[in-house]
Amino acid sequence: MITSARVFFVGGLTSYRALFTWLSPWILIPTFIVTPLFQVLFFAYIGRDAGVADDRFFVIGNAVQYVAIPCLFAMGNTIGNERRQQTLGLLLVTPARRIPLFLGRSLPVIANGVAVSVVALVAGAALLRVHVALATVPPLLLCVVVASFSCTGLGLVTAALALRVRETAVLVNIVFGILLIFCGVNVPLASLPGWMRSVAGWLPLTHSIAAGRRASVGAGFSALGGDLGREALLGLGFVVLGLLLLAYFERESRQRATLEVF
Repeated sequence: MITSARVFFVGGLTSYRALFTWLSPWILIPTFIVTPLFQVLFFAYIGRDAGVADDRFFVIGNAVQYVAIPCLFAMGNTIGNERRQQTLGLLLVTPARRIPLFLGRSLPVIANGVAVSVVALVAGAALLRVHVALATVPPLLLCVVVASFSCTGLGLVTAALALRVRETAVLVNIVFGILLIFCGVNVPLASLPGWMRSVAGWLPLTHSIAAGRRASVGAGFSALGGDLGREALLGLGFVVLGLLLLAYFERESRQRATLEVF
């Protein structure tokens, strides 16, 4: 139990830190601050001209949706980088249990996603003069945390696919675009075709974004329970799917000797 806890917490933090060892810390500013803020402003001004919704709609939608960048990319790279650097085999021959080994890597990623979303939310609301009452902050923060968890679950699935594809960046960018289009980020779900609404119901972020918008106008925790419960269940489902895919692809890679082939 103690060993698994160390693998979960210490191993996860070490793996997360390793994602940035070759980068200047300044690269985090355009990636995690400038880019999400420009996305908020870009869609808010387009939405104004198109008469889609008010600025609050776009600030909440894009700020919550941007948890996808750290949650998808970081989780995908935790496996992809190990494979690229020829260290994945060394990792997998250790006696460490797979669940704490891989889930431990998700904990810093969830925190990263929350931080990025909060920065985009605060900066976007300040620049666009969207008033967010202090009383709405706790439920709104809970929506962001649940969104980050569910999206990290999807990121675990992309991490498993990193055992089959050479480059996860293209895959993650496609997934990010799907979430941006389908999850009601910049277009109300009611305005989307029926089949898109059906797909959106099974994607991370859809329910958290809807809950976040209601939280920002005063909805309490009890009113958000349905949406956040569905979002959490989706995230848990993706976590289980990701772990199953990791086990399956690891076994196949051992049999075919393709664990670190590029």
